[in-house]
Amino acid sequence: MADKNQIPDVLADRYASAAMAAIWSPEGKIKAERRLWVAVLEAQRNLGVEVPEGVVEAYRGVIEQVDLDSIRERESVTRHDVKARIEEFCALAGHEHIHKGMTSRDLTENIEQLQIRDSLRLVRDKLVAVVCALGRQADVHAELVMVGRSHNVPAQATTLGKRFANYGEEAQAALHRIEDLLGRYRLRGLKGPVGTQQDQLDLLLGAADGVAEPEQRAAAGVVELEQRVAAALGFGASMGSVGQVYPRSLDYDVVSALVQASSAPANLARAIRLMAGQGLISEGFQAGQVGSSAMPGKRNARTSERICGLSAVAQGYADMVAALVGDQWNEGDVSCSVVRRVALPGAFLALDGQLEAVLTVLEELVVFDDAVAAELTANLPALAATRVLMAAVAAGTGREEAHRIISEHVPKGGEFFSAIAADDRLSISAIDVEQIEGKLLALTGAAAGQARTLAASARELAAQHPEAAAYRPEPIL
Repeated sequence: MADKNQIPDVLADRYASAAMAAIWSPEGKIKAERRLWVAVLEAQRNLGVEVPEGVVEAYRGVIEQVDLDSIRERESVTRHDVKARIEEFCALAGHEHIHKGMTSRDLTENIEQLQIRDSLRLVRDKLVAVVCALGRQADVHAELVMVGRSHNVPAQATTLGKRFANYGEEAQAALHRIEDLLGRYRLRGLKGPVGTQQDQLDLLLGAADGVAEPEQRAAAGVVELEQRVAAALGFGASMGSVGQVYPRSLDYDVVSALVQASSAPANLARAIRLMAGQGLISEGFQAGQVGSSAMPGKRNARTSERICGLSAVAQGYADMVAALVGDQWNEGDVSCSVVRRVALPGAFLALDGQLEAVLTVLEELVVFDDAVAAELTANLPALAATRVLMAAVAAGTGREEAHRIISEHVPKGGEFFSAIAADDRLSISAIDVEQIEGKLLALTGAAAGQARTLAASARELAAQHPEAAAYRPEPIL
């Protein structure tokens, strides 16, 4: 019986979507393993291995009958998880024909890769949705002028749309990496205990007994067997030469790509938290929502805080997987198992939860235009400083002297422009100062254009992937 006090998987239960959790669930994994066993058995039968009539069908008929408690009881005796699952599946089917010529890694490596591939597809689709949502925000706010900050202090004017475009372009780069990874991701295949495929060769050699050139026939059969299994799992190709396990640097390639994908949402969330603290923006406050059990008026950007936290979780898993890189013993060992069992699902669940959260934030976002304008007005001297500096230099003032003088006037706030016009040391006419002040709010450079370029790119992406672009996040806790 399952322990009633078992600690829940917080990432799966609280943060990730049902679709991602299903890929990595114990039931989902066992069903996938059983489908692989059936695919291998069917391919072996078609290549001449003797399998009694009705056996394949018997196995196929019980794939969905998963009893985790029964499997756990078997494992308490075998102390081997794969052997326990073999025994369970055979008991349900009433036969003992699966796993012929296979080692445990022929099962687990390929299924983990299947889970990774399916999870990468889900991540790709949600990244499409994120880019499209950022594109919509960039378009709507392309010309909303606001204080641009460097080192989190006022620097120059920008637009809110450009901020969204910044994160949208970063998300696009991560999307391209995920797509590239999916395009080159190959299955390990059936390689046996040390990667030589000897057991499958022996099995097919026995099946080729009595035919011409049995060795050649068996060798060709091993290649065809692996091709059939790869096709059954939806892979176009298998790895050519690996040992018992595939290189764990390939896992790092995957998890580091997930960390890259987490960056744009985390950068956006951090910006939202900062803007929310200045009263410029809000995640929105839904009916019945409570900001604090103690403070009735609290309205913190709690989902953005979650996004940043999940980014840290994904980075932690990347560090764990990095420790496995270059640590393979000869043809392979399984000291990596405990890390991979935690880190691979964990990294995907964390990123998925983050993407769900960022889509929710972008959907419910509220911008306070009046507050944005008020902040802009309050910081005009700082935003105008570089513009005034260029005007002073053009009028003949030395750059360093002009820099020092303008710095003296910036703290004067609303009197900044009049003080600049009255300062004879700068050689700037009152008319020039007035023009600078009057045009300042329009001096956002290419910000609006950059925002609209990102928005147009997002619309093209949506046209290519309409179903992914239309994805709506699950209700958030």
